[in-house]
Amino acid sequence: MAVGRRAQMMEETRAKLIRAARKAFAEKGYAAASMDDLTAEAGLTRGALYHNFGDKKGLLQAVIDQIDTEMLARLRLVRDRAETPWLGLLDETIAYIEMALEPEIHRIMLLDGPAVLGDPSQWPNQSACLRTTTQTIQALIDDGTVRPVDAEAAARLLNGAALNAALWIAAAEDPRAVLAKAIEAFRHLAAGLLQTEG
Repeated sequence: MAVGRRAQMMEETRAKLIRAARKAFAEKGYAAASMDDLTAEAGLTRGALYHNFGDKKGLLQAVIDQIDTEMLARLRLVRDRAETPWLGLLDETIAYIEMALEPEIHRIMLLDGPAVLGDPSQWPNQSACLRTTTQTIQALIDDGTVRPVDAEAAARLLNGAALNAALWIAAAEDPRAVLAKAIEAFRHLAAGLLQTEG
């Protein structure tokens, strides 16, 4: 009983810190969000932050992991609503690019995350995304929708194009104008994978 209660309290502490950090990182940005303000907002001490996340950077990683999980769930819904697997892949990838306009994703995932944690293509969540895209492309090759190319190479190029489009949008002075250009170009790039008739 005591062990279960302790685990529950630890999970509640982590959740409070992530919630407070997510709000502060979205509103103020990572650099301007002080650890004292984060812990005060959560009603906890700096010791709780250090114990659960090691440091502010570890807390940012936890926030990014949470947002990424939510993004993935939303993207799966988009993919699953499509009429065909090809359209599902296209819709899912374009929805990812469009998410760059959302303030929280824009600030935390695309501006502060890469600045603090390094190249997003090297983040653990990208490996899982790459595996899924590779499997989808292989299935599309197998059913004759996509040309016979190396599925992993195609997945890396599609995912890389989407990530770079999102980063471009996040850094742009006029993100909406960049979004339109990025999506149009992405559609043309992706269409090059389609099997031609005859």
